[in-house]
Amino acid sequence: MDIAVVSLFKAPVTNKYPHENMTVAQVFGYIVGTRAKNATRQLRSIEDKAEARKFKGKSFDFVTPSGVFSYHSDASLVSHSGLICIDFDHVKDIPALKTTLLHDPYFTTELMFTSPSGDGIKWWVQIDIQKRPHEVWFKAMQNYLNATYGLEADPQCVNVSRACFLPYDPNCYVNPNICPF
Repeated sequence: MDIAVVSLFKAPVTNKYPHENMTVAQVFGYIVGTRAKNATRQLRSIEDKAEARKFKGKSFDFVTPSGVFSYHSDASLVSHSGLICIDFDHVKDIPALKTTLLHDPYFTTELMFTSPSGDGIKWWVQIDIQKRPHEVWFKAMQNYLNATYGLEADPQCVNVSRACFLPYDPNCYVNPNICPF
């Protein structure tokens, strides 16, 4: 796979213009670094769901895992990264699900981390958009994950410009082919 590049947008989520482009290795460095440590800790302490959602939207930088964008909208895709982010919410056993996904025989995990809320997983995998469009890949993966593992992927991830908030996760997994250290 070529080096995947994504767009980084600075908080708040209403920001529509990218700040810079990043490789997956740089996204990994951001997540295991301490930039979002305090915001992640604070978000996870908020019990009211509406308040937590508001806090997340104003406090976390985000990326568009499926590509580089000139503006945060599906119509503004400059180049597809060859990646898709599948989002699982309200996961009961995060370590078990991470292990299951890492050993999936059909999809190569490029990046995987616990969501900002602490009860979900963001799973970035390779797709080949030369074979099928992004939306077709998402729907096929959604069906596969449900049939194989009984998992429900967040249906919002069908959008190529879907925002992925960047939390602090010192246990973030990155494919050793991307970061061989």
